[in-house]
Amino acid sequence: MTEVTVEAVESVGEQTVALALSTPDAFDAAPGQFVLVRKDADGDAGYYTISSPDVEGTFEITVGYPEGESADESLGTWLAEREVGDTVDVEGPLGHVQYRGEGDVVVYAAGPGIGPAVGIAERAIEAGNDATVVYRGENPPHEVRLDAVRAAGATVAVVERLDGEHLTGETANVYVFGFDEFVEEAKAVLDADGRDPSEAAIESFGPA
Repeated sequence: MTEVTVEAVESVGEQTVALALSTPDAFDAAPGQFVLVRKDADGDAGYYTISSPDVEGTFEITVGYPEGESADESLGTWLAEREVGDTVDVEGPLGHVQYRGEGDVVVYAAGPGIGPAVGIAERAIEAGNDATVVYRGENPPHEVRLDAVRAAGATVAVVERLDGEHLTGETANVYVFGFDEFVEEAKAVLDADGRDPSEAAIESFGPA
C-alpha cells in the first residue's frame, strides 16, 4: 500500500463526493482503471475507479456513501469525511479497462460508473475525439463536468433504460461501467445492435 494525501474534497451529487488524491511516484494510470483504498493497515478496504481524465499531479476517485451510516460502518462515509491534508492508503493502479485517448468513445454508465464515464469523456475531448456518455438513472453526479463536456461537443444522455440509439459510429470504442444487472442490460443492447459484447471494455462492480 502507498500513503497518499487528500488534496481536495468536493460534493458532486447526492451522497457523492470526489476526492483528489496526490499521485504517487511511477503511478501510470488512466480513467477506467481502479485503486484499492484502505482506511489503514488493518482497516476496511474497497475498490474505486479513477474518475479524472489523467493522473498528473493528482488523481480523482468518486465516492458514494450510504445514508445514515457512520464512518465506522461504511468506508464510503469515512472517505467522504476526509479533509484536505488527511492521508489514505491506496494500492494500484489495477484493472485492464482504461482509456488513453485512442479514438471515439461511447460510455454506458449507471450508479458509480458515472465517475470513469466523465473522466473518459474528458480525455476523449482533450484528444480531439467524439464522446458519448449514456447514464441510466436520474440526477447523475458530476453534472457540472457533464455539462462541460456537452458544451465541448460530447453527447450526454440521461435515460430510464438503455437502447441502441446512441451507438453511433461503428469504430467507436464502447465502455460499460456499473453493477452486474446494468452490465447485462448493456450487453443485450450491444448484441441487439449487431455488436459483439466481448469487444467492449466492461467493468462490473458486482451485485448491486
